[in-house]
Amino acid sequence: MRRAAALVRLAVAVVAVVALVFDVEYTLGFSTFSTVNYFLYFTFQSNAVNVLVLAASGLAMLRPSRRRLSAWAGGIRGIVTTYVIVSGIVFGTIVTQASSHQYRIEVPLSSQVLHFWIPGYLILDWIVGIGRPRLLWRTVPISLGFPIVWGVFTLIRGSIVGWYPYFFLDPGQVTPPEFVFYAGIALALFAGITALLAWISRLPSAPEWRSGWRRRRGR
Repeated sequence: MRRAAALVRLAVAVVAVVALVFDVEYTLGFSTFSTVNYFLYFTFQSNAVNVLVLAASGLAMLRPSRRRLSAWAGGIRGIVTTYVIVSGIVFGTIVTQASSHQYRIEVPLSSQVLHFWIPGYLILDWIVGIGRPRLLWRTVPISLGFPIVWGVFTLIRGSIVGWYPYFFLDPGQVTPPEFVFYAGIALALFAGITALLAWISRLPSAPEWRSGWRRRRGR
């Protein structure tokens, strides 16, 4: 089971790479496309790092001498998992709100993979728990570090070049109170999902549950 889970994780990493490449190619078709801007999307950055995390953790699981990730490696995996999940939630919310305001956002297959399928897999993978690390509670505040730095950088750069990746960061589209509201929701999502992953990491994994069930059955 461990080997199969590792191979699936490596396969998902490959799928993510393909989706990222096709998503860039799709976006190249727009005249307003900017390569630099695309690489500054939180979705791209979180999914790009997720590819490395999936590949590294999958390879680690193939080594019989390593049963679990180290605390710091497990923390990185938990944090990146949170980032990818939040990206999917935010994108899904934007698409839903756009349709309710008579504005259509196309969601190509590559974008569906990055925003919905891979986050869904990560949630399932974490719940099943094969090779899952025990996520320390201090990971929750640590997970807010990069989003805050990314947000500050994006606001400063946006004021210079006049471009923001998301509408709720654009002063021309939201008022200061609205910005604080959206930023608060985003940070709460990061903290809440990381805390949920930490709690799940303390539950028995699928192999542990199956082993316990077999022992009870053998009595």
